[in-house]
Amino acid sequence: MNITALAPEHADALIEFFGRLPDGDLTFIKEDVTDPEVVRSWAEQPKQQWIALVDDEIAGYVAVPTLPGWSDHVGEIRLVVDSGRRRGGVGRALATHALKEALRDGRRKLVVELAADQEYALAMFGSLGFSGEALLRDHIRDRDGELRDLVMLAHLVDDNWESLDAFGITDELGVK
Repeated sequence: MNITALAPEHADALIEFFGRLPDGDLTFIKEDVTDPEVVRSWAEQPKQQWIALVDDEIAGYVAVPTLPGWSDHVGEIRLVVDSGRRRGGVGRALATHALKEALRDGRRKLVVELAADQEYALAMFGSLGFSGEALLRDHIRDRDGELRDLVMLAHLVDDNWESLDAFGITDELGVK
């Protein structure tokens, strides 16, 4: 697997990647990734976005947009893994990469929003030092119209140096 920065030449492959996602997955993506122009615009301005390539095919995507204004120290991790590649380390590799890059970019807090029943994703982010920040009941309406709970996890960088050090992230950043 190779993790690389998203670039304009990845636009068509990224459109195809999002096109492979099951309908249920699309519920949890804020933007309409079924619209090629939305995806193409991301590839044209690829700040803080990466893809995982396996055999020259996109296996996953992660972005860390910075929140605006008074929350500009906070990054929001948005992670999507191809359904056929889940539980194979792609998500963890992308999440770890995003965490490192967000720290390099000066973020002091990272958040991720997940459906409360995404147990594997909750456990994976928990193992990376994220913890529960909020539970919003009936906050998501899935494609069948059913209401679901949303969990927000947070990684407070200054409180998590020990776990970052355990993963070797502080070494890669050149800080202790």
